Amino acid sequence: MKNSLFKTLLCICGIFICAAASAAENGVRADLKTASMQNDKISISWEKTDKGWVLSKFAAKVGDAFKEFGKPGGEYAVIYSQKQFKDTDEECVVPESFLGETFKILEYKRKRSMNAVRMNEAGDYDFFYPSSVKAENGALVFFKETQQGKYSARWQFDEKFPSDIKVSLNFTAKEDGYYSLPTPSFASISPSALKWAIVPGWYQGDYINDVFHLAYAYAQGLPDKPVICNETTITTMSSILENKSDITLAVTSEPGQDRVPYTNANVHDKVWNVGLSHMNKRGELSPTAYSPVMGQNRSFLKKGESADFKVLVTLENKDWYDVYKHVIYDIYDLQKSLDFKDTKESLTERVINMQDYLLDDKTSLWRVEDYKGVKIGAQAYLGRVYGEDPKKKDAMKNSDMGAAWMLAAISDDPELKEKRLPYMRNFKVAQQQKEPGFAQGAALGQYFLSEKKIFTEEWDHTYEPVGLTYYTMLDIGNILLFNPDDAELKTLLRNGAERLLAWQKPDGSWEVAYDQTTLEPRYPDLKDYHPTFYGLIVAYKILGDQKYLDAAKKAADWIVANSVDKAAFLGVCGDVRFINDFGTAQIAGGLLEMYELTGDKKYLDAAIKTARMYTSSIYTHPIPTDEARQLKSLANNEMKTFKDWQLSQVGLPFEHGGCMGSAARSGPILLASHAAMFVKMYELTGDKLFLDMARAGALGRDAFVNPQSHVASYYWFRFDNGPGPFPHHAWWQIGWIFDYIVAEAEMRSGGKIKFPRGFIAPKVGPHRSLGFAPGDIYGTKASFILRRGLVSIDNPNVNYLTALSEDGKKLFVILLNDQTKNNEFSLKLDLSKLGWGDASPNTSGDVKVKMEPFGFKLLEYTKN
Repeated sequence: MKNSLFKTLLCICGIFICAAASAAENGVRADLKTASMQNDKISISWEKTDKGWVLSKFAAKVGDAFKEFGKPGGEYAVIYSQKQFKDTDEECVVPESFLGETFKILEYKRKRSMNAVRMNEAGDYDFFYPSSVKAENGALVFFKETQQGKYSARWQFDEKFPSDIKVSLNFTAKEDGYYSLPTPSFASISPSALKWAIVPGWYQGDYINDVFHLAYAYAQGLPDKPVICNETTITTMSSILENKSDITLAVTSEPGQDRVPYTNANVHDKVWNVGLSHMNKRGELSPTAYSPVMGQNRSFLKKGESADFKVLVTLENKDWYDVYKHVIYDIYDLQKSLDFKDTKESLTERVINMQDYLLDDKTSLWRVEDYKGVKIGAQAYLGRVYGEDPKKKDAMKNSDMGAAWMLAAISDDPELKEKRLPYMRNFKVAQQQKEPGFAQGAALGQYFLSEKKIFTEEWDHTYEPVGLTYYTMLDIGNILLFNPDDAELKTLLRNGAERLLAWQKPDGSWEVAYDQTTLEPRYPDLKDYHPTFYGLIVAYKILGDQKYLDAAKKAADWIVANSVDKAAFLGVCGDVRFINDFGTAQIAGGLLEMYELTGDKKYLDAAIKTARMYTSSIYTHPIPTDEARQLKSLANNEMKTFKDWQLSQVGLPFEHGGCMGSAARSGPILLASHAAMFVKMYELTGDKLFLDMARAGALGRDAFVNPQSHVASYYWFRFDNGPGPFPHHAWWQIGWIFDYIVAEAEMRSGGKIKFPRGFIAPKVGPHRSLGFAPGDIYGTKASFILRRGLVSIDNPNVNYLTALSEDGKKLFVILLNDQTKNNEFSLKLDLSKLGWGDASPNTSGDVKVKMEPFGFKLLEYTKN
């Protein structure tokens, strides 16, 4: 009997020994007291304590040894409630408002973004450690019978990426109620050990900002509360934390769990499947994800029903940006978005067709009004404007003078030159404060109200230094590049430059705005983290005075130290009280020009750093598919069928994101003003994310282009509605598209094609004007031309540019294949558009062209 029992025990022990050995061979083991996982990149250990299974080691490979990320955690939680919490609930947990009376219209947004769900105060937390663990099939599975139900968590190394751990959570409810599953606290660090943290689309930085609204609403530093970020404005589905030992921990929602923003003719702007935070509920710096989110989609469970949540946990001796790119490329497969790209109208043809729209007074809502005896022209603006007549909608606006003068120059269109430009110029002259005093040289406002015959800012009665830069310096500067002998505009430019100098503080900065009545600073809680300094670059380049460059350097130094290094930016949209937006990209572009002017590498480094941060304003999820989707065309009110990838948000920027930005309800925008600057950043750094994001945003967007006007909608959720209440956006679209195509040609030619750039366009991003001076095409001086019908290509996935040599005898046709596959196509030339008879080589027949993926070709024709 004893012998039999002994043999049985030996057998049982043998089974355990074999199982342990097998598990150990896979780097995974568990016994009664300890458990561990280890591979070439990560080492994790647990110990059984009175509390349960607690993490005792959470380390990444650094050199030849494993180094702890921070304080190991291992605490789990279930959030539960009998009450349903709604994301639209306006019961504000943070009662103090920063909006004031002027922005009371935004109060509903503030309350909704600071309710119990968002502030992580909805429901009750049940914290626990697992009570048991087992090793199975190369994984560790932890278990706990909680008060609310059965809970399990499976940990397993990713087979393809050894720095990733797959963690799968599962919960089965004991009773009906609302439940949420936060990820466990993997490890935490103290604020003093923080090097960088980011929830893309919400906030980032190396410090915790105890002024809550500056962090949470303005993305200036990290909130001091464990807020839960809504996925509608999370641009990359990961919370990332880097410590000062250069080890980065990221928690990423596994693809397929995030919402699909558009299905079956429904826009899912209120669907919320996943939330992210930089903190756990206890307020420790520890990346945390939530799904389902309390009270949201899938959070109600009946007794016996289950919820699950899968994340990828990355732990590696790399900086935040490298891990961020790993999430974008390796987990969310950015390349797939590029592979799908296919279009029905090339970007070049869109520019040509938008010219027709803009020259139609009716479709473009063009208006000419009398102002102090002078005729001024602009397009009607039907959005909200401070002081407008709400019934007559009398606001008018011009948007991109550089694009307007550029199009006139390259198209040589007399109607554009005679019926648009003179009145647009007069608008600029009228827009500046002429009277001596506090505001001489400043812009009176972006908009003209034809009923009151006054200029006004977007949503307040203020003088804004950045508005001075935009509407005095940039627009006038761009016009002067084309018309350098305009003495009146030069005087206005100097007036603006002198006003910027007068308003500049000793440290190099400016106030955000001044009240036009009291002349007192208007927003004491905000600092001018704007590209205001760029106006002085314009003044120096046009007027040549050294004092303007000196002041620009002083201002840029302040921006680098206080804005860029602290990831603290301010938006330029006054209607949302300057929540951060595309002004960030303009700072990157402005700093790049500072580097080109001064040769000081600190400006280049700061420009690259800012551009990297701006990539987090670009959506990278959900992964697009080829699945068919139905939508109702807003252009003709008919149902249309599109592929999912055609409606994808991947590659699109937001106007402003976070908790109160437009992207929360309207989605991203179709303006890709950053695209050319991103191509330039790729040339400077070799960082392919810049190039791929530029292409993902710019190409294959037919679903959002209005078939009548050829103008893309501004907001994603408007699909093919076109310009709608914003007809002036067509100028911005012409500006960014042409700048982007030229940037691609310059990059793909290896710098053998190069054209001078003008100044950044006001407000929407860093695209720049061209066409005011000849460039260089493989050693020949040439100028761009744009003629309808001169070039015909039977494949719209090929963009093209045309240019004439200075002597007018040589035509260059630059071809760009904008797909990830080889393309063959036919090209025709109609030389009558140039007044030529024929050319060499012979152009009487079609030219057959083959091009490799994202290829480049240059064709040359000489006039006979």
